[in-house]
Amino acid sequence: MTVLRTPAPNTGLADFLGWADKERDARGEAPFPARTADAVLTLLALRGADRRAGVPEPTARLLGPVLHEDLPALLCATPPEADAVPEILTALADRVRAAGRLNAKRHARLLAAIDEAVPEFRRAMADPRNLTWPRWYASLLRADGVDADDPEAVRAWLAAHEATPRADRPALPAPLHRSDVAARTFTVRVQLGEALLAAFARDVETPSPAGPLLPGPPLDADRPDEELSAELERIAAGLSDRWTAAGLSDALAEPDGPHAVLAPGPESIPHFALADRLLGEHLDYYGDSGRPLPPPPAPPAPDAIRALLHAAPLPAALAAGSGDVPPGIAERCFSGPAAVVWSEGTPEELTELAADILAAVVEDVGATSDSEYALDAAHLLYALYERGGTADSVVRKAAENGDLPVDPDLEDAPVPVPEPAPDGRPYEMPPRDRLPALLGVPDASEEDLAGLEDHARALAEVVDRLAATGCVFRTGDAYGLTPLGGAVLRHVLTAGHVAAPDAEELSEWEAAEVVAAVGSWPERTAADALTRWTAGRGVTAWSELLGAAEAAGQADFGAVDTPALFARLALAAVPAEALRGALTHPATGAHAHRLLTARGEAAPQDADRVPRTALAVLTLEELDDHRHRDRRTYPEAAPTTGERQPGPTATPAAPRTLPDAFDAAARDWPGGAPALAEALARADRSTTRRVMEALAESHPDPAVAALASRTERALRRAPRPATANERRP
Repeated sequence: MTVLRTPAPNTGLADFLGWADKERDARGEAPFPARTADAVLTLLALRGADRRAGVPEPTARLLGPVLHEDLPALLCATPPEADAVPEILTALADRVRAAGRLNAKRHARLLAAIDEAVPEFRRAMADPRNLTWPRWYASLLRADGVDADDPEAVRAWLAAHEATPRADRPALPAPLHRSDVAARTFTVRVQLGEALLAAFARDVETPSPAGPLLPGPPLDADRPDEELSAELERIAAGLSDRWTAAGLSDALAEPDGPHAVLAPGPESIPHFALADRLLGEHLDYYGDSGRPLPPPPAPPAPDAIRALLHAAPLPAALAAGSGDVPPGIAERCFSGPAAVVWSEGTPEELTELAADILAAVVEDVGATSDSEYALDAAHLLYALYERGGTADSVVRKAAENGDLPVDPDLEDAPVPVPEPAPDGRPYEMPPRDRLPALLGVPDASEEDLAGLEDHARALAEVVDRLAATGCVFRTGDAYGLTPLGGAVLRHVLTAGHVAAPDAEELSEWEAAEVVAAVGSWPERTAADALTRWTAGRGVTAWSELLGAAEAAGQADFGAVDTPALFARLALAAVPAEALRGALTHPATGAHAHRLLTARGEAAPQDADRVPRTALAVLTLEELDDHRHRDRRTYPEAAPTTGERQPGPTATPAAPRTLPDAFDAAARDWPGGAPALAEALARADRSTTRRVMEALAESHPDPAVAALASRTERALRRAPRPATANERRP
């Protein structure tokens, strides 16, 4: 039997193992693994299990937290040791029944609950997201044949591992980053400390007949609160070592553990905070961390990372120990092992170092710059990645944040990058005659442009400080991510659990995943992604994409921005054969026909194949687009809540394009405006209601306004929302 070192909570472990070993020996079975049994009993007790039977009594309520949360994060177990967990729980149930604490019916229910909880336990034990530093290193040293209960052997293995060239060390299981393991380790240790504190409180306030669970700290010390905290921390470290490998906690403890460099905490990973900020940006944009961002263009090869990082001004100055570097940045990201990583690090470690430097600069800009954009450095980085890594315009970005409206169609448009100018050249705004085309404001006045240059210079100052990291460039008015910056930001985003696939991952997606993602990506970036995805798959791949777009549109009208998707398909030169195959689609057939017509490839009979439902969907999308444009152009005319009289609003800035668009559609629709309104409602009720609401208050024809008002009221009072079937004839 494995000998377990103190501290040993009062769980009755020795008596239980002695009893269980006799029972199992009589059946010809091997003894339970002591490490696994110790973890199961202790964690049940820390969760508040009753110990009146001499052991912690498992219950259905406790099985989930212990099996699915605690053991997968705290116990390093080989497959046979993990397989013993349900057997140990069954033996505990038998022991409690033998003590008269369970009748036959409750015993049977408990055994069924154990069986039910086991599949999720196995999944959680295999989930890399539950990996902590102690579990990781315990698994490595045990795989190397080291006795995990011999602290001297453990320390010798750690020393040898730290001396191993970084490129030869085992990599963390995908998709983990060091920041993931650091965060999980910190969280698990905090949770274990909280469980120990709660157990101590129970020992004091509601003592068990079996005696206290934990050894009592010397509360007669000068500072009993501090002594209690220190004692609980010692117990937590001891328990972690009992369940992973002896001596790991002290060896890996920050900041003074002899091998602390192997197990950095969140505070030792500067880009951990930047990852959190970029996650916040992504949630602000999309509300879902799983909404994928476009892959960066032309990512550098792994063996090129070192040269790119060494060529960057600020990292090179940090490595040289230059006195011109702000001391806060040097202390934050270029101390300890950073010098070794600089010269010997793997591509991933070098990417992490670049990320740490970038994160430190973001913090430094926010703390020291007087620019109005000083606190927006993280947002600027995210926005560059979110636009597919294409170059943006400083003055256009400044105008977006100022009082001068930029044409929304130009916000994601890439700008040409001129030949590089000498380093350190101050920012100059583009000539005034270029601004209308750049901003999409053809009649911008001098008053409109007043102050814009000051805003642009303030933005350029922040961009230039970011550019010193080698992750961002600015050439004239154009700025964007460098290849190093694309790789670094993708690393930081994925560390923050934002979906940021690379081109290889995208190539493995299903058609539905591609369709769901590319509609919100910049057009050129999305078109390139579609072309890459279909490469080598032939026409059937395009048909798969069109079929996925149809399925998404039928399931949920707003699930896919169909006009945006077809605009990207057009740029990607979707073959006419695939488009003709989609003409009969009830939700998207009209889009396929419109694209064929625009390219001059539509046959006379193609129009007859498009279902009326698809024409209604396309018409509704176009009308809703007019509604959106009117609201942007005339925001003071936005609808208000409450009942309103049909007819145009009194304000002269009432929406102007939607009424004309509706009238044009109604003229060509069989049955006119009433039939069109019904067809739109069948396409999607909620969108039709918004369109009719805008028409009711803006259409100059009282009859059409009254029709729109009646339709809107009927839809508002409808007992249920739109369904996919409503879109079908």
